[in-house]
Amino acid sequence: MNAPFPLAADLGVAVDRPLVVDDPDGFAWDETADLVVVGLGGAGVAAAIEGLERGLSVIAVDRYACGGSTAANGGVFYAGGGTAIQREAGEEDSPEAMLAYLRIEAGRVVSDATLRRFVEDSPATIDWILKHGGRLAASVWREKCSYPPLDRFLYHPDNSLVASYRARARPAARGHRAFGRDGKKAWGLGKFITGPMTESALRLGLVFHRYSEAHQLVQDRDGRVIGVRIRSIRDGSPEARRFARYIARANALLAALPPSIPLASITIALGNHYLRKAGAIEAKARFTRTIRAREGVVLSAGGFIMNPRMVARFAPAYAKGMPNGTLGDQGSGILLGMSAGGATALMDKVSAWRFINPPKAWAQAIAVDRAGERFVDETVYGATLGEHIVDHHGGVAWLIYDRAARAAAFAQARDPRLVPFQRDVTLLNLMFNARKAPSLAALADRIGVDPDGLARTVAAYNAAARGAGADPFGKEPADMRPIETGPFYAMDISIDSRFLPLPVITFGGLRVEEESGQVLDGAGRPIAGLYAAGRCAVGIASQTYVSGLSFADCFFSGRRAARHAARANA
Repeated sequence: MNAPFPLAADLGVAVDRPLVVDDPDGFAWDETADLVVVGLGGAGVAAAIEGLERGLSVIAVDRYACGGSTAANGGVFYAGGGTAIQREAGEEDSPEAMLAYLRIEAGRVVSDATLRRFVEDSPATIDWILKHGGRLAASVWREKCSYPPLDRFLYHPDNSLVASYRARARPAARGHRAFGRDGKKAWGLGKFITGPMTESALRLGLVFHRYSEAHQLVQDRDGRVIGVRIRSIRDGSPEARRFARYIARANALLAALPPSIPLASITIALGNHYLRKAGAIEAKARFTRTIRAREGVVLSAGGFIMNPRMVARFAPAYAKGMPNGTLGDQGSGILLGMSAGGATALMDKVSAWRFINPPKAWAQAIAVDRAGERFVDETVYGATLGEHIVDHHGGVAWLIYDRAARAAAFAQARDPRLVPFQRDVTLLNLMFNARKAPSLAALADRIGVDPDGLARTVAAYNAAARGAGADPFGKEPADMRPIETGPFYAMDISIDSRFLPLPVITFGGLRVEEESGQVLDGAGRPIAGLYAAGRCAVGIASQTYVSGLSFADCFFSGRRAARHAARANA
């Protein structure tokens, strides 16, 4: 019954070819539901609740506990058009303004009709989150930043305040941050939305099998997906408790230090040690169940950034980045879809987050490539800057500034409103990640960039900063400062920077029909009974990422799949 799917085997993922059943009604199913959800993170819990509200019976399975990368993220949900939170904060927005902005960021990856639906649904989505216990608040932060102070819960998580974007779409604060604190951390906050919503789903009747890995789809003779086979550790057993303990330790250790930081090899080795212990429990304690899905299976098991072999296969330019995900991001959901004939797209599309603001002094500096030339307005959102560095400049870039900017950055790092990771990263890189030279020519020699190119670039930048000409990238004079007071500094902002790791997350996945979320085959035809959502699928966030857009797309695509399955059930 189990024949490995060759591509999955090559990539180290346990996915088998689909099991084909001649007589679904006569098959010995262990359980049956209208909808089966594979992966109970953001997209999964959205699909589950939507299905339950529409009268479907729903079973969800997850190899780990639940929550996935959505629970582990910074808790930012992208929404606008006049949400209840925006109105409470006095933040003016409209669907037209939000749509105009998102057409810039996501206008080529989905149809305009899909983007419009996403925007028009946005205010009601916030109401839906609040209805199911998700926690949000209306204190607003209106300055450019990578992440707001911890007492602010609505901010600009995108490029909307950048001059060249502001000229095309009216800006508004659309980053709805989960209302909750976990010390002074800026991660692990998505749980303040997904946690209460998972509890709501369980109250509505969700059947949830944790520590259960989906490894095989079930199809009938016509190719319709009618179920899934899972391998489970019995919930509540001593083995399940030990497995959960080992996975928690592995997650903490593997995320403790960026791979480029000294001593990271130790924490990574310890993390892998606990992964092996967890794997040994799975090998001995799991049993197999086959679950029938009357109306469909939703693949919502995340992306593949935590699978180095899969990244090397599909997105090698990003292999040196710091994976930004959780252990479930192995690509299993994508590979399950591919095993049934699902087509993929944008598998080389990865978002890379090079945040340099705060401190503002860094955003007022210049980013240059090997030719010593600028390539972007340095005040752009971090994922836009990272995309330029990796996709267009070979992953190599330097931030150039002078003595006055360095002093300003040190002063700005002492701002008590900074989140600790912003302060610590600033100080670490000012002290240990900057080359120093008495002249620009000497600095160019130290970092291996063209000295003439750097000299021309700095001269042009200084002229624009003084108002003697327009900046070719549209950067405003208020966001610029002349680079003129030696010594001069170059900070490594490349993909493999030792002290400034570049977080990366995958955004390619299964192609889906945009009205339904059904997975498409190689000929562009929907595969009956099979849906994909979140980072298993190409979606609204797959072109250019801004904070919270993936979270919002998870809810949008998860609910879309459940709605279509419910219509089929009607």
